[in-house]
Amino acid sequence: MRDLATEFEAERGRLLAVARRMLGSRSEAEDAVQETWLRYAGALADPAARAEIRDLSAWLTTACARICLDVLRSARVRREAYPGQWLPEPEVRPLDSRPAPDGYAPDPAERAVRADQIGTALLVVLERLAPEQRVALVLHDVFAVPFAGIAEVLGTTEGAARQLASRARRAVTAPDAPRHSADPAEQRRVIEAFVAATESGELDALLRVLAPDVVLLGDSGGHFPSARRPVVGADQVGRFTLGLFGRAGRYAHRVLSRPVLVDGVPGLQMETVHSDGRPIRLVTAFAVDQGRITGIFNQLNPEKLAGLPPLGDDDTWPPRW
Repeated sequence: MRDLATEFEAERGRLLAVARRMLGSRSEAEDAVQETWLRYAGALADPAARAEIRDLSAWLTTACARICLDVLRSARVRREAYPGQWLPEPEVRPLDSRPAPDGYAPDPAERAVRADQIGTALLVVLERLAPEQRVALVLHDVFAVPFAGIAEVLGTTEGAARQLASRARRAVTAPDAPRHSADPAEQRRVIEAFVAATESGELDALLRVLAPDVVLLGDSGGHFPSARRPVVGADQVGRFTLGLFGRAGRYAHRVLSRPVLVDGVPGLQMETVHSDGRPIRLVTAFAVDQGRITGIFNQLNPEKLAGLPPLGDDDTWPPRW
């Protein structure tokens, strides 16, 4: 007798990676994977449906992608009414500074399955896409699903699926999209320079680590005052940052901080206090290209940070790497 749970669990990590990249939310991705399990169990209970499951991995991927497509279509309506800027729910993990074993390099399949190795910059850029474009791009470019399979998910032709992926690819590489090419070591060096410049309160020092076209996005979900539009340009972003965390900034000397991995790359977790006395939790992700920061993504919506472990008295500002 087939062990349905064991068969499904062997695919869970990959399905979660598919859904996380499509939806930008860990909780929504987990819900999508759970719904995939329910559809799988239902199909196995129907002899006719069970006969159609010839390739389990492909069947589950198709089912999960269709669920994600429905979620994306409804999410576009919800996000049009979202207060202020929207950022994905961050995947925050402890910063592991231990080097990988000599000679270790995960193969492409392993890298694809690890749902935490995405990068906030990519998730932000994916939000520009129509739901059908996002599904086509993720399935083809990340998980190597043939266009015939993608067409089945989208209910279209193979040629149309190819066009959707091509248009999505152009959108995510557009000149105004935040660029990110840094490896973790470079990202860490640039963030350390950013923090030091912020701590010094010197705008010129901060401008040296910001790309001329850097963009800053902040998502408070309407719980705290935040910029309703992106802050664009090194001078504007630099002044905004110093106004918050510089020596004379709003939160100067009242910040706890800890280096963390945000969606798989180095970032910061912080805690401070609003002027009205409310505590603020903040997760900041960065995009880094050619030694400069091209994107800063501040997530301070408490509904998206509910699962974060609290910081302690040892987590001082500036952060200790």
